Amino acid sequence: MNYQNLEVQIQGPVATLWLNRPAVRNALDEVLLAEMTLAVNELERNDAVRVLVLAGRGKAFCAGADLNWMKRMASYSDAQNQADAMGLAQMLKTLHGIGKPTIARVHGAAFAGGMGLAAACDVVVAEPTAEFCLSEVRIGLIPSTISPYILQALGVQAAKRYMLTAERLSAQEAHRLGFVQALSEEGAIDATVARIAQALAAGGPRALARTKALIHSVAHRSLDEELITETAGLIAQVRASDEGREGVAAFLEKRAAGWVTQ
Repeated sequence: MNYQNLEVQIQGPVATLWLNRPAVRNALDEVLLAEMTLAVNELERNDAVRVLVLAGRGKAFCAGADLNWMKRMASYSDAQNQADAMGLAQMLKTLHGIGKPTIARVHGAAFAGGMGLAAACDVVVAEPTAEFCLSEVRIGLIPSTISPYILQALGVQAAKRYMLTAERLSAQEAHRLGFVQALSEEGAIDATVARIAQALAAGGPRALARTKALIHSVAHRSLDEELITETAGLIAQVRASDEGREGVAAFLEKRAAGWVTQ
């Protein structure tokens, strides 16, 4: 499918979704959000794709909302405003919920909604010069739609500071706080992303999807008999699955699993 503001590259099991509005630092508008939702859903259905990388063309990953889009929103009715806000909410939900592992390749600025995009991914890889910022309060807005993903990725206490102060967050500080999982060397972000993508692609496709679902289900739940029984039941099901049997057999026979050689 051809997109106006996106570029999709597929190399082996890894698809890279490039935000392609470099003139405005990949700022988000309704067109880009709709295209991102379509593209992620399309890649979810592509069995040959096992890992999704989100990246930005030009000097920035994503600088947040497009100013012209924000100006248009000022004249919207309440119903139009609600419908428009759902565009970002739906895209973030789609990105966060995809069954395939996702990597945010962050360089330059990842501000406001751009930081939300990174937070919705499973792994954030950043260049040492990257910067993050939750800048909404500086213009009288709030980071509402991205807040579930920011709170999960950054943690409540750190999110309080950076949501309220709108201070810029260096890649090094974001890494220290756990928001960034890998800091690349200067100029080597693609090599770092490729290494992590290769590690992710080595996992069983269904096992990866089930592990993501497991994380979402188990996080913050009490360790009680219901959870113990549920998780025991899940591993019992997976052991008996075709992929589970193939993975164990490949390990015992000291060969690559079928999904690795496909």
